[in-house]
Amino acid sequence: MSGRILNSRLILAAAALAVLAVGSTIAADRSSSAMASAATKFLDSLTPDQRQEATFAFNADERLRWHFIPTEMYPRKGLLVKQMTEPQRRLAHDLLKAGLSQRGYMTASQIMDLETVLDGIEAAQRTRETSPRGQPLVRDPEKYFFSIFGTPSTHDTWGWRVEGHHVSLHFNVVNGSLVAAAPTFFGSNPAEVREGPKKGLRILGAEEDGARALVESLDASQREKAIFRKEAPGDIITMANVKIDPLAPEGIPMSALNANQRALLTKLIDVYTGYMAADIAADRVARLKKAGEDKIVFAWAGPVERGKKHYYRVQGPTFLIEYDNTQNDANHIHSVWRDFSGDFGQDLLRDHVKSVAH
Repeated sequence: MSGRILNSRLILAAAALAVLAVGSTIAADRSSSAMASAATKFLDSLTPDQRQEATFAFNADERLRWHFIPTEMYPRKGLLVKQMTEPQRRLAHDLLKAGLSQRGYMTASQIMDLETVLDGIEAAQRTRETSPRGQPLVRDPEKYFFSIFGTPSTHDTWGWRVEGHHVSLHFNVVNGSLVAAAPTFFGSNPAEVREGPKKGLRILGAEEDGARALVESLDASQREKAIFRKEAPGDIITMANVKIDPLAPEGIPMSALNANQRALLTKLIDVYTGYMAADIAADRVARLKKAGEDKIVFAWAGPVERGKKHYYRVQGPTFLIEYDNTQNDANHIHSVWRDFSGDFGQDLLRDHVKSVAH
């Protein structure tokens, strides 16, 4: 293992402990100002060449580009973690902490570190994948890109992104205070580490277990409504589309659930809203409640038995959660939170323009 990768893993481990100590401080401040401060410190630490790599105009088309596949298959822009000094990496992780909850930060950092596990698995099994151009896929916890759009500010509009294999996080701050944080994508390969020092690790275990608890609680007539396909689709249906529309209203609505089942569905949604800093999460919950909780629909595809390929989604009037675990014999998860009108802050930007115009 190279010294650079070892240092990165030590930083992740130290940061995981440090976030527990600083989490209450971040939560006490609104995430928008915390993000502006963290982003400014990060940018101030960069060399001119690094800053050029990391920064874009807010209205650049690049802000709307996103994907969750390896960089060899989808070239990315931004400043690569591998190109940062150790102090710069710590500042980059401070920015992540500012936008995410403790659990959200731990999820993101663990997924990045999981690239080392995947590299070992593929090397041992001689199953190294290649890109469509024949390039070998390099599994590297340092292969994640940080990008800043516009100028970080507590009163203007700007944004930032962190992206690489299985992590795609987008934050847009409008008028210095309103925060949009979608799309939010987390993936995990393997979904469960089955050998080695990290055996038993399930980074996205709550995402699977919460949905499984709900579908297993349904009676026969409820399952007939909830399970809309016998076979799971091969991936999330919306993929990495920039603009999405609501999917077919298949599944069982919250209004058809009993009190215990409603609590299970609410708990599952909380897993996804809980990635974010407290005020962003609270805003997400307030929006979905305002749109009508009884209109939220849960849908499952594939067998219910654990270890089988499966998919589910939770869809409300304003949002969509998709989860798919079909690849690598149902040991490879893709999950995403989308806002139908709010991805990349589009709804907040429209409202801001209207308010200025009038």
